[in-house]
Amino acid sequence: MFGLENATGLQGAGLVMGVVLLEAIILYIGYGALERLFGPTLVKMVSGE
Repeated sequence: MFGLENATGLQGAGLVMGVVLLEAIILYIGYGALERLFGPTLVKMVSGE
């Protein structure tokens, strides 16, 4: 997807680790924002309030 399959050696490993870490950070922030926006509403809907 990003052309990481061509990365080799220590530099390639570092690149892959950096991309995975960045993706994890983005997902953490994104899902946290979604939980703050929609969490209370969904809890109220599920609990029947």
